[in-house]
Amino acid sequence: MAQTESFTIGAHASCEDGPCGTVQRVVVDPIARTVTHLVVEPKHRHGPPKLVPVEVVDSTTDGVTLRCSTAEFEHFDAAEETQFVAGTVGYENYESGQVLSWPYFGLHGGQAGSVGGVAEVPGGPQTYTEDTLPEGEVDVRRGDPVYASDGPIGHVHGLAIDRDSHRVSHVLLAEGHLWGRKEVAIPITAVTSASYGINLRLSKKEVADLPAVAVDR
Repeated sequence: MAQTESFTIGAHASCEDGPCGTVQRVVVDPIARTVTHLVVEPKHRHGPPKLVPVEVVDSTTDGVTLRCSTAEFEHFDAAEETQFVAGTVGYENYESGQVLSWPYFGLHGGQAGSVGGVAEVPGGPQTYTEDTLPEGEVDVRRGDPVYASDGPIGHVHGLAIDRDSHRVSHVLLAEGHLWGRKEVAIPITAVTSASYGINLRLSKKEVADLPAVAVDR
Protein backbone atom coordinates (compact mmCIF):
# COMPACT_ATOMS: atom_id res chain seq x y z
CA MET A 1 0.00 0.00 0.00
CA ALA A 2 1.36 3.42 -0.95
CA GLN A 3 2.59 5.58 1.88
CA THR A 4 0.80 8.88 2.38
CA GLU A 5 1.65 12.10 4.14
CA SER A 6 -0.63 14.93 5.14
CA PHE A 7 -0.19 18.63 4.51
CA THR A 8 -2.06 20.41 7.27
CA ILE A 9 -2.99 23.94 6.30
CA GLY A 10 -1.70 26.22 9.04
CA ALA A 11 1.36 24.06 9.78
CA HIS A 12 4.74 25.69 10.40
CA ALA A 13 7.28 25.57 7.55
CA SER A 14 11.05 25.50 8.03
CA CYS A 15 13.96 25.77 5.62
CA GLU A 16 17.28 23.97 6.10
CA ASP A 17 18.65 26.96 8.04
CA GLY A 18 15.62 28.00 10.06
CA PRO A 19 11.87 28.71 10.14
CA CYS A 20 10.41 30.51 7.13
CA GLY A 21 6.65 30.74 7.58
CA THR A 22 3.28 29.00 7.68
CA VAL A 23 1.45 26.81 5.15
CA GLN A 24 -1.41 29.01 3.98
CA ARG A 25 -2.87 26.99 1.08
CA VAL A 26 -2.29 23.87 -1.02
CA VAL A 27 -2.27 24.17 -4.84
CA VAL A 28 -3.78 21.27 -6.79
CA ASP A 29 -3.90 20.30 -10.45
CA PRO A 30 -7.62 19.35 -10.63
CA ILE A 31 -7.16 17.21 -13.74
CA ALA A 32 -4.25 15.08 -12.50
CA ARG A 33 -5.44 15.41 -8.88
CA THR A 34 -1.89 16.06 -7.75
CA VAL A 35 -0.48 18.63 -5.34
CA THR A 36 1.91 20.92 -7.24
CA HIS A 37 2.77 23.63 -4.71
CA LEU A 38 2.31 24.77 -1.14
CA VAL A 39 1.62 28.44 -0.54
CA VAL A 40 3.79 29.49 2.40
CA GLU A 41 3.27 32.85 4.08
CA PRO A 42 6.67 34.23 5.17
CA LYS A 43 7.46 34.52 8.84
CA HIS A 44 6.22 37.82 10.31
CA ARG A 45 4.46 38.49 6.94
CA HIS A 46 7.62 39.92 5.36
CA GLY A 47 6.63 39.92 1.70
CA PRO A 48 3.89 38.10 -0.23
CA PRO A 49 3.16 34.37 0.20
CA LYS A 50 5.45 32.11 -1.84
CA LEU A 51 4.64 29.26 -4.26
CA VAL A 52 6.83 26.39 -3.03
CA PRO A 53 7.13 23.40 -5.42
CA VAL A 54 6.00 20.22 -3.67
CA GLU A 55 9.18 18.47 -4.87
CA VAL A 56 11.19 20.34 -2.21
CA VAL A 57 8.69 19.70 0.63
CA ASP A 58 8.85 17.03 3.34
CA SER A 59 6.03 16.52 5.86
CA THR A 60 7.09 16.08 9.50
CA THR A 61 5.35 15.66 12.85
CA ASP A 62 6.02 19.35 13.54
CA GLY A 63 4.90 20.74 10.17
CA VAL A 64 6.78 20.79 6.87
CA THR A 65 10.45 21.19 6.02
CA LEU A 66 11.73 22.66 2.75
CA ARG A 67 14.90 21.37 1.09
CA CYS A 68 16.20 24.88 0.50
CA SER A 69 17.73 27.77 2.40
CA THR A 70 15.76 30.79 3.60
CA ALA A 71 17.55 32.84 0.92
CA GLU A 72 16.38 30.40 -1.76
CA PHE A 73 12.87 30.48 -0.30
CA GLU A 74 12.74 34.24 -0.87
CA HIS A 75 13.30 33.67 -4.60
CA PHE A 76 10.28 31.42 -5.11
CA ASP A 77 7.46 32.96 -7.18
CA ALA A 78 4.89 35.03 -5.31
CA ALA A 79 1.44 33.46 -4.85
CA GLU A 80 -0.26 36.86 -4.76
CA GLU A 81 0.02 40.11 -6.66
CA THR A 82 -1.12 43.48 -5.34
CA GLN A 83 -2.04 46.34 -7.68
CA PHE A 84 -3.59 49.78 -7.52
CA VAL A 85 -7.32 50.12 -8.10
CA ALA A 86 -7.88 51.93 -11.42
CA GLY A 87 -8.62 55.62 -10.83
CA THR A 88 -7.24 55.55 -7.28
CA VAL A 89 -6.23 58.82 -5.61
CA GLY A 90 -3.16 60.28 -7.28
CA TYR A 91 -3.32 57.78 -10.17
CA GLU A 92 -6.65 58.71 -11.78
CA ASN A 93 -5.22 58.58 -15.31
CA TYR A 94 -3.75 55.08 -15.00
CA GLU A 95 -5.20 51.60 -15.42
CA SER A 96 -4.45 49.07 -12.67
CA GLY A 97 -1.89 47.21 -14.79
CA GLN A 98 0.04 50.41 -15.54
CA VAL A 99 1.09 51.03 -11.94
CA LEU A 100 3.69 49.04 -10.02
CA SER A 101 2.52 46.77 -7.19
CA TRP A 102 1.86 48.34 -3.83
CA PRO A 103 4.29 47.49 -0.98
CA TYR A 104 3.02 44.53 1.03
CA PHE A 105 2.71 46.43 4.31
CA GLY A 106 0.99 49.56 3.02
CA LEU A 107 2.07 53.17 3.47
CA HIS A 108 2.71 55.74 6.16
CA GLY A 109 4.48 53.34 8.51
CA GLY A 110 1.51 51.03 9.06
CA GLN A 111 -0.26 48.16 7.41
CA ALA A 112 -3.18 49.11 5.20
CA GLY A 113 -6.64 47.97 6.17
CA SER A 114 -8.62 45.78 3.83
CA VAL A 115 -12.28 45.67 2.87
CA GLY A 116 -13.40 42.90 0.50
CA GLY A 117 -9.85 42.23 -0.68
CA VAL A 118 -9.20 45.93 -1.36
CA ALA A 119 -6.60 47.61 0.84
CA GLU A 120 -7.47 51.06 2.11
CA VAL A 121 -5.25 53.84 3.42
CA PRO A 122 -7.27 56.81 4.71
CA GLY A 123 -6.92 59.65 2.21
CA GLY A 124 -4.60 57.61 0.02
CA PRO A 125 -4.61 55.15 -2.88
CA GLN A 126 -6.46 51.83 -2.86
CA THR A 127 -5.13 48.43 -3.90
CA TYR A 128 -6.44 44.93 -4.52
CA THR A 129 -4.73 41.56 -4.20
CA GLU A 130 -5.27 38.54 -6.45
CA ASP A 131 -3.84 35.02 -6.57
CA THR A 132 -1.11 34.24 -9.13
CA LEU A 133 -1.43 30.46 -9.39
CA PRO A 134 -0.13 28.31 -12.26
CA GLU A 135 -2.65 28.30 -15.10
CA GLY A 136 -5.44 25.75 -14.70
CA GLU A 137 -4.68 24.98 -11.04
CA VAL A 138 -6.77 25.66 -7.94
CA ASP A 139 -5.89 26.35 -4.33
CA VAL A 140 -7.35 24.67 -1.29
CA ARG A 141 -7.42 26.66 1.92
CA ARG A 142 -8.01 25.62 5.49
CA GLY A 143 -11.63 26.38 6.28
CA ASP A 144 -12.86 25.99 2.69
CA PRO A 145 -16.40 24.58 2.83
CA VAL A 146 -17.05 20.91 2.07
CA TYR A 147 -20.43 19.98 0.60
CA ALA A 148 -21.98 16.52 0.65
CA SER A 149 -24.57 15.75 -2.03
CA ASP A 150 -27.28 16.77 0.43
CA GLY A 151 -25.74 19.88 1.93
CA PRO A 152 -22.74 21.38 3.76
CA ILE A 153 -20.86 18.94 5.97
CA GLY A 154 -17.71 20.66 7.25
CA HIS A 155 -14.52 22.47 6.36
CA VAL A 156 -11.14 21.53 4.93
CA HIS A 157 -8.38 20.75 7.41
CA GLY A 158 -5.75 19.56 4.93
CA LEU A 159 -4.90 17.01 2.25
CA ALA A 160 -3.33 13.55 2.34
CA ILE A 161 -1.11 12.80 -0.64
CA ASP A 162 0.88 9.87 -1.95
CA ARG A 163 4.47 10.43 -0.88
CA ASP A 164 5.97 9.38 -4.23
CA SER A 165 3.49 10.52 -6.89
CA HIS A 166 2.12 13.59 -5.04
CA ARG A 167 -1.37 12.47 -6.02
CA VAL A 168 -4.06 13.52 -3.57
CA SER A 169 -5.58 10.48 -1.83
CA HIS A 170 -7.91 12.10 0.72
CA VAL A 171 -9.34 15.45 1.78
CA LEU A 172 -9.13 15.87 5.56
CA LEU A 173 -12.14 17.49 7.21
CA ALA A 174 -11.73 19.78 10.18
CA GLU A 175 -12.40 18.59 13.74
CA GLY A 176 -15.69 18.80 15.57
CA HIS A 177 -18.13 16.83 13.43
CA LEU A 178 -21.41 15.59 14.82
CA TRP A 179 -20.43 11.93 14.51
CA GLY A 180 -17.72 12.45 17.11
CA ARG A 181 -14.51 11.84 15.18
CA LYS A 182 -11.68 14.29 15.52
CA GLU A 183 -10.83 13.98 11.83
CA VAL A 184 -12.49 12.47 8.78
CA ALA A 185 -10.68 11.52 5.56
CA ILE A 186 -12.70 11.74 2.34
CA PRO A 187 -11.34 9.71 -0.64
CA ILE A 188 -10.43 12.01 -3.51
CA THR A 189 -12.51 9.77 -5.79
CA ALA A 190 -15.59 11.12 -3.98
CA VAL A 191 -14.74 14.73 -4.95
CA THR A 192 -16.63 16.10 -7.95
CA SER A 193 -15.12 19.60 -8.02
CA ALA A 194 -12.84 21.88 -6.00
CA SER A 195 -13.18 25.32 -7.58
CA TYR A 196 -15.60 26.86 -5.05
CA GLY A 197 -15.25 24.66 -2.00
CA ILE A 198 -15.02 20.87 -2.06
CA ASN A 199 -18.08 19.15 -3.54
CA LEU A 200 -18.68 15.44 -2.89
CA ARG A 201 -20.77 12.77 -4.58
CA LEU A 202 -21.39 11.27 -1.10
CA SER A 203 -24.29 12.05 1.22
CA LYS A 204 -23.76 13.17 4.82
CA LYS A 205 -24.61 9.69 6.06
CA GLU A 206 -22.16 8.07 3.65
CA VAL A 207 -19.41 10.37 4.90
CA ALA A 208 -20.31 9.55 8.52
CA ASP A 209 -20.09 5.83 7.71
CA LEU A 210 -16.60 6.01 6.16
CA PRO A 211 -14.01 3.74 7.85
CA ALA A 212 -11.14 5.34 9.74
CA VAL A 213 -8.10 6.02 7.57
CA ALA A 214 -4.62 5.98 9.12
CA VAL A 215 -2.64 8.96 7.84
CA ASP A 216 1.13 8.89 8.37
CA ARG A 217 2.12 12.29 9.74
